[in-house]
Amino acid sequence: MEDLAAILAGLYGRSMLTTHDWTTAEIDALLAIAARFERLDRAGVRAHLLPDELAYAMFFDNSTRTKSAWAGAAARLGMHPVIVDGASTQVAHGETAAETGAMLGMNAHALGVRHDLILGEGNAFMRDVLTGITDHLAASGDKRVVPVVNLQCDVDHPTQSLADLAWLRQHFGGDVRGRRITVSWAYSPSYAKPLSVPQGVVSLLARYGTDVTLAHPPGYELSPEPLQWAGEGAASSGGSLRVTDDMDDAFANAEAVYPKSWGPMELMRERVAANRAGDTAALKDVERRALAHNAQHRDWICDERRMGLTADALYLHCLPADIGAEVSSAVMQRFRTAVAAEANKKVYVIMALLAVAKVADLPERLAALETGG
Repeated sequence: MEDLAAILAGLYGRSMLTTHDWTTAEIDALLAIAARFERLDRAGVRAHLLPDELAYAMFFDNSTRTKSAWAGAAARLGMHPVIVDGASTQVAHGETAAETGAMLGMNAHALGVRHDLILGEGNAFMRDVLTGITDHLAASGDKRVVPVVNLQCDVDHPTQSLADLAWLRQHFGGDVRGRRITVSWAYSPSYAKPLSVPQGVVSLLARYGTDVTLAHPPGYELSPEPLQWAGEGAASSGGSLRVTDDMDDAFANAEAVYPKSWGPMELMRERVAANRAGDTAALKDVERRALAHNAQHRDWICDERRMGLTADALYLHCLPADIGAEVSSAVMQRFRTAVAAEANKKVYVIMALLAVAKVADLPERLAALETGG
C-alpha cells in the first residue's frame, strides 16, 4: 500500500457515492482504518473522535441492518445519529435534492442516504444532495466538512460491498486474489429487490483479482455501467468475470457464494416510468408482475445440494434472506453466525468513512487510542 498518511490526507472531505469513485489504494486505506476501529471497539476503547456532531440519515426505503450500522458507527464516534423516513422530508412536495442538501448542510455534520428502488434516480439524487451541501457551505463561508455516504442507491451499495470485501479478506487470510466467487440471482417471493447489491459486489470484487461468476436467469441482467466497471476491473487486476444462466454451473467449485434476489430488468425500467408519473396503481402492477416473473425460477435456491457442488464455499448474504426461497433453512442455520459477522463489518466501514472524511489528524488520533494515550 502507498503511504497510509498520504492517502488519508487525500481522503479528507471525501464522500462515498460509489466504490468506483475511489481507487483500490484508497479503498485499502479505508478498510485498514475500519479494521483498526474494529480492534479498538472489541477492546472496549471509546473512539469519540467527533463528539456532539450530528450524523443525519435519510431512508427512502426500508432498512434494519444499515440503519443500525449507521447509528452504531456514529454513536461510537461520539456523534448524535438521527435517522428519518425520506417520505417525511419535503422532497415529495417539490423540494429539489440540492435544496434538501443545503437545508441539511446547515446543521448536519454528515449525511447518509438510502434511495435505491428506482433505476436512474437514487445515485443522481445523492450527487445533487452533495452539490447542495457543498455549494451552501462555500457560499456561507462555513468551513465544516459534511460528507455524504451512500447507504444504498440504484447503482451501488458501497457500505455493504466494502463490508463484504472486509469479511472475505478475513475468511481467506487477508487476500481474495485468485479466489472463485459466485454472485447469483436467487428466487424471492417477497418483493422485487434492487439491483445494487449484486452490482456493487461484482464491480468491487473484480478489481481485486478475483474470478467472479455472475449467474442469473434470462431477463435479470444487471445495469450496463456496473458490469462495464466489473469487466474493466477484472482486466486490470488479473481477475476474471464470467456470466452464466445456470446456477449449478455457477456454484461448481466456488469458494464463496452470494445468492441474492433482484428484480427483472425490464420491469425495473417500467417502475421508473410509473414512479415518475406518480401512478401508484401501475407501481403495484409492476411489483405483482415482477413477483410472478420470479416465480418462474423457484428452483434458483441455495440449498445443501448446491453447496455440495462448491469447494466448501463460504455463504454470504446482505440480509434479510428469504429462507426457503433464496436459501434453505439448513444452509442459513449453518452460516447464521458467519452472516451476522459479515453484517457487523458495516459498522466499522461506516466509522472509517466518517473518520477519514472528517478527522484531519486521524493517524495520530488513532495511534493515541491504540497506545492508551
